[in-house]
Amino acid sequence: MTELPNIRPDCFRPIDPDALFPAKRSGHPARILLLYGSLRERSFSRLAAQEAARILQALGAETRFFDPHGLPLADAADAGHPKVAELRDLVGWCEGMVWSSPERHGAMSGAMKTQIDWIPLSLGGVRPTQGKTLAVMQVCGGSQSFNTVNQLRVLGRWMRLLTIPNQSSVARAWDEFDDAGRMKPSPYYDRIVDVMEELMRLTLLTRDIRGHLVDRYSERVENHETLSKRVNQAKAV
Repeated sequence: MTELPNIRPDCFRPIDPDALFPAKRSGHPARILLLYGSLRERSFSRLAAQEAARILQALGAETRFFDPHGLPLADAADAGHPKVAELRDLVGWCEGMVWSSPERHGAMSGAMKTQIDWIPLSLGGVRPTQGKTLAVMQVCGGSQSFNTVNQLRVLGRWMRLLTIPNQSSVARAWDEFDDAGRMKPSPYYDRIVDVMEELMRLTLLTRDIRGHLVDRYSERVENHETLSKRVNQAKAV
């Protein structure tokens, strides 16, 4: 460590390859939460998310949805609001997420952003999103765009989610679903299958080593200093 004078040796840990391959793996279905960003009766972001859920279920996942109807704007209510509590419980339950938003004025919808804003970085000493997987999707009223999925990626990184490389953007969404709300065969549908396959693989691959993947040197230093102060205060008393 003489070549790294700024490193705290008591907080620095060599990478343990064995920790990446747990001796015991979880046997329950992958738990995937799907969020969509429109309150319309015929919401294409919801219809796309429902198609994604059907694919995930066929791949062996357990899926749940959060209905954003009735969710207040961030800071317009306290965290005890029933819809806020429901959303946070679902985020705690899941091992991976799908975010599906319409693009409005070149950005994600307010309904989508509000849901994400209500998900805390830390809750009762637990980071509810850290190390979980995320797939991002968008639907467009016109030509294909990637503004919204790019924004969702930024938020996913901020929430410390493992955002998968693949993504879905459905152009002219109004023409991609039939009267029953089912998606028509198309390259857009095939891409959603691709994205859900990748999400499942990454979720199953990482869920049992999530804590190891997001273990950070800087936080170990911070936690060590906090512990030292607490111990020294106790000794002083």
